[in-house]
Amino acid sequence: MNSQLKTILLTVASVSLFVIALVELSGVSSTALFNKYGIGNGGNHQHLPEPAVDPRVQQAEAMPKTIISFEDTKHSFGKIKEGDIVRYAYRFRNDGKEPLLISRAEASCGCTVPSYPKEPIPPGGSGEIVVQFNSHNRHGHQQKNVIIWSNGQLEKMSIGFDADVE
Repeated sequence: MNSQLKTILLTVASVSLFVIALVELSGVSSTALFNKYGIGNGGNHQHLPEPAVDPRVQQAEAMPKTIISFEDTKHSFGKIKEGDIVRYAYRFRNDGKEPLLISRAEASCGCTVPSYPKEPIPPGGSGEIVVQFNSHNRHGHQQKNVIIWSNGQLEKMSIGFDADVE
């Protein structure tokens, strides 16, 4: 074997050992690498509890299905100034024969905050989900969605808006 090949092999071996040592010392090997390749328990020696289930979600899942109808599911705020806080109320009706419970509403971004009725909406009743958008540090065209969970025929649905922040 010539000396140039030996030097290359020695360099590769040294770099490999250095990377292995770096990974071991950083603690990455006990989580990410083991989890990625499904080896053992990923260095996690404690049993993590299951995430808590929201009682409202369980309540809505146990209720009979009903029909939720929105007047509109998309809204455009048009042009707004950066820093403006805007709101829009998405109006809906319970067109079914059972009470409607909205169990949760989650926005796609922390700049968007939904609020919704906590009490069941009786058949034929109506309500609104108010979505507030804070345009601070947002620039250009913004599109945001809010996912609504309920005991409606569609367990979850999306409402959303857009805005051009100047």
